[in-house]
Amino acid sequence: MTVVQRAASLAVLAVGVSCGFAQVGPAVHEADYVAHDFHFRSGESLAEMKLHYRTLGAPHKNAQGHVNNAVLIMHGTGGTGAQFLAPYFAGVLFGTGQLLDAAKYYIILPDDIGHGGSAKPSDGMHAHFPHYDYDDMVAAEHLLLTDGLHVDHLRLTLGTSMGCMHAWVWGETWPAFSDALMPLACLPVQIAGRNRMMRKMAMDGITDDPAWKNGDYTTQPPGLRTALEMLLIMGSSPLQMQEHEPTRDQADAYLDNFLKSHFVTTDANDFLYAFNSSRNYDPSAKLGTITVPVMAINSADDFINPPELNIMPEMIKRVPRGKYVLLPITEQTRGHGTHTMAAIWQTYLAELLQESAR
Repeated sequence: MTVVQRAASLAVLAVGVSCGFAQVGPAVHEADYVAHDFHFRSGESLAEMKLHYRTLGAPHKNAQGHVNNAVLIMHGTGGTGAQFLAPYFAGVLFGTGQLLDAAKYYIILPDDIGHGGSAKPSDGMHAHFPHYDYDDMVAAEHLLLTDGLHVDHLRLTLGTSMGCMHAWVWGETWPAFSDALMPLACLPVQIAGRNRMMRKMAMDGITDDPAWKNGDYTTQPPGLRTALEMLLIMGSSPLQMQEHEPTRDQADAYLDNFLKSHFVTTDANDFLYAFNSSRNYDPSAKLGTITVPVMAINSADDFINPPELNIMPEMIKRVPRGKYVLLPITEQTRGHGTHTMAAIWQTYLAELLQESAR
């Protein structure tokens, strides 16, 4: 793998930044759903809000007429549903005989508000786009399922990074909608401490740059570089970085290629909005209302959610049927991006599916 490829791969795994993946496995259907007169918690609204999505497989209904094989998988900050078509995810889970075999399950991969093919600031509204948050994003996901795809029940709700946090919001907002939840790489508490500081530094890198022009720039402001540097650190995996870039020159080249490749594919307003959408997140008070089985997984080399905080072991006690797994650092883990390396945690997914089977 080249330095450029490793840099792109790291960003994808870290917080879901999209890049071109070769599709593997079953056929994928892509389409758009338009939510009409969508109202945001900020008081803003859009007459038409496009939500892009991908699906694999087909829905199946039980004798009572309810869908019983739908699986919702939610991406991270800056990503899209396309990231789950990568070999290390789809190639491990969606194939014949695999845990989420698309011949058996109806797999739904949305692009969240502000991301990918869905409505976002860079489509034309720039900084006049509604200031969405995680509750808005989850409400839109729910609309896509119920109104757009006519899915009234989920066999599994799985999310990575930002999608991990969405899984907690899903479990509290619609406790009976899903048979099981699998949050990967997050904490069910308000984003504070170093995590919040990193996010604020990234956002300030954009908004403090005079070239940002309150979001009405015509070329990307140089401050986007600072934001991308923070992104790289947040998703970093020290073990792999040291192994792949063991010299000064290799490390410098890695950073240079990362910034060059991502500066031309990232929009500052999209980045800013996506990072700021976490501002109201805090599911901690209602964890006890989640009554379905939950399998929460973090990795020991996750710079964003370090295990020494000891937050998850305490929070999971509030979840009636919750389990928590901390994956040890190995040659296979990838820091925060371990959430997308399905081979590492698929045995826990199998356990969750068995426990939640009806």
